Amino acid sequence: MDIPIVFKHRDFVLVDKPFGLSFHRDNDEPGLAQLVNEQIGPLWPVHRLDKMTSGLVLFATSAEAAAHFQVLFKEHKIAKFYLALAYGKPKKKQGEVKGDMQKTRVGSWKLTFSQNNPARTRFYSQALGDGLRAYLLRPYSGRTHQLRVVMKSLGVPILGDERYKGERADRGYLDAFALQFNWHKEHIEYCRYPHQGALFIDSQKALTDWQSPWLQPFPDA
Repeated sequence: MDIPIVFKHRDFVLVDKPFGLSFHRDNDEPGLAQLVNEQIGPLWPVHRLDKMTSGLVLFATSAEAAAHFQVLFKEHKIAKFYLALAYGKPKKKQGEVKGDMQKTRVGSWKLTFSQNNPARTRFYSQALGDGLRAYLLRPYSGRTHQLRVVMKSLGVPILGDERYKGERADRGYLDAFALQFNWHKEHIEYCRYPHQGALFIDSQKALTDWQSPWLQPFPDA
């Protein structure tokens, strides 16, 4: 499998992870990290997406660059924007979701009311018709399944996310479609609209205002 390369920089490579591909090796199937290394050469992963989620992933081209990325992520200086689709009426159409995350007995996660070390997400939404709604999500923390849990907490689990009771679909409709950060003296912005999934493709024209998501009034980290 060839992994689409979005951009090559001297210090990093930006790739587009397909839906349904694990980040690390999954039984006998190679994961994204292995495929990228075979295709491009030795690289350092600096963040990851789960199997259900497609979209933009950064790989550093050196240990030094990887270390700098870790600092940027730790200081919340890399803005990540996600697109999700779901059926139903959310508890609120925009705003912030904040709370601690707790693992359940079945291996899933749930959002709690406590605020000891909370996961934080800001979002906007837009109706697409026939009960379908699009969500522009910006996480300010990087917890396992954070956005999937946030959507379930809003009463609208992501379409195709069967673990969190989303309606069945041809894919899980969550995509990491945009990144924004400063790399030394360079300002980096990338947006790549998801191209897997019929409903993502059909909704693109209705969501043109979100194709530069950093222009939305998100607060700083």
